[in-house]
Amino acid sequence: MLSFVNDYSEGAHPAVLQRLIDTNMEHLPGYGKDRYCSSAAQKIARACGCPQAQVYFMAGGTQTNQVVTSCLLKSYQGVVAADTGHVNVHEAGAIEAVGHKVLTIRGEQGKIRAEDLDAYLEGFYADGNHEQMVFPGMVYISHPTEYGTLYTRQELEDLSQTCREYKIPLYLDGARLGYGLVAPGTDVDLTDIARLCDVFYIGGTKVGALCGEAVVFPRGNAPEHFSTMIKRRGALLAKGRLLGVQFDALFTDDLYSRISRNAIQTAAMIKKALREKGYQIVMDSPTNQTFVRLDDERMEELSKQVAFDFWERSDATHTVIRLATSWATTVEDTQALINLL
Repeated sequence: MLSFVNDYSEGAHPAVLQRLIDTNMEHLPGYGKDRYCSSAAQKIARACGCPQAQVYFMAGGTQTNQVVTSCLLKSYQGVVAADTGHVNVHEAGAIEAVGHKVLTIRGEQGKIRAEDLDAYLEGFYADGNHEQMVFPGMVYISHPTEYGTLYTRQELEDLSQTCREYKIPLYLDGARLGYGLVAPGTDVDLTDIARLCDVFYIGGTKVGALCGEAVVFPRGNAPEHFSTMIKRRGALLAKGRLLGVQFDALFTDDLYSRISRNAIQTAAMIKKALREKGYQIVMDSPTNQTFVRLDDERMEELSKQVAFDFWERSDATHTVIRLATSWATTVEDTQALINLL
């Protein structure tokens, strides 16, 4: 069975596993106070061009989104996201579970446009009854988006400017950030994200780690006692070393970027083959996710040999599926998939 169902089916990159093995018997402080968490944080801060950055490690993306959102928002505030945003559609109400509302606006290929955000915020404050409504307290975006699309530097500049005009933080979900940073044609790098966002996270779970995300407050602007709030929400690992060691490995010798390129290259092979064979690609994603429309009979036949992700119904007889590649996808498996197509 070929697996293209997601980008976290495998364990971890061998270099990451080796670092865990090599450090396994060391006696280290708990709760992220060990030297590997410190080293990883320093390396991430340098990569972001922000020596004053504060870096915190958490185990998974949904956990990270819930903790960051609940810590930044006041009790009467919600988070603005695209209607297709991960926090709105694929996190089982995690934000709502901690007492906040996801305030959705129309997404354009998975992205929020600055003009739409400005119109939403202007309309909110123009409403005479806004004191009785859920206030927009932060803006959530992801890069890459749920559809594998990317923001341009100018789009991030515009969103950042709008957020700063309204004095609300811009938060970027980077679960697949590695794949976005190495995608062909992108003009956004880590220093741009650090400069334009108030908080973001660097995904490890989907980019070479067993688990783990690195939350970055680029200007030393973390909420007061953020570690305490992480602990209070049950998200602080006693063995914080497990996350620190992995990110220390990923940010040594440019490993994070180097392994991300494989996902882009194998995805490009799949997209090229799909176009040549006459398939309809639904979203022109430049990253590691490919969305293709299949008739249900063809989908059923393909599912006997390939694991893929259901995305959405297209019509009564067609379905959009997602084919995801990762740092670990082999050229051999990619070619086998192409042959089946």
